[in-house]
Amino acid sequence: MNFMGQRVLPAVRKMRDLELLIKSPFQYLVLLDSHVSQLQSVSQLARSNGKKLLIHADLIHGLKNDEYAIEFLCQTLKPAGIISTKSSAVVTAKKHKVLAIQRHFLLDTTALETIYKITEKNQPDFIEVLPGVMPHIIAEMNAKLSIPILAGGLIRTVEEVELALQAGAVAVTTSHKEIWSHY
Repeated sequence: MNFMGQRVLPAVRKMRDLELLIKSPFQYLVLLDSHVSQLQSVSQLARSNGKKLLIHADLIHGLKNDEYAIEFLCQTLKPAGIISTKSSAVVTAKKHKVLAIQRHFLLDTTALETIYKITEKNQPDFIEVLPGVMPHIIAEMNAKLSIPILAGGLIRTVEEVELALQAGAVAVTTSHKEIWSHY
């Protein structure tokens, strides 16, 4: 499953961005920086317009990101996927049969080795690596892992998107509207 060929996953930070994307050809959207009180209406708006939400559970204000929160999101909102830095959230999302995306920050070699271990243990459906502007590391990870990679963070140009994709990322997450308009 590679997001039905969608190479850019728009990341929504503001509700006006969601309103803009509702009319777009993008099917998958990443929901960032939301408030728990907005989730039901955002989810209904997306679903009624044929959009599939990937909810970044760590960034929902007013919701503790633990197994119970993930169960709530999966059972109540039925998102297409959950994104989290927390292994327990990823495991719980998998149990509920929604896409489980483990987000990792590439800080140094130790972090990279930890990513390999966590990915092998948790077997998420996808991993998202930040920053996504390191194509040589994405290529290395792609060669070592059997899990599809999303690139995100600090990607600001179409050229950077293309470099991440050429390195082996299946898609790029970005909140830059200028990039959305190219895909």
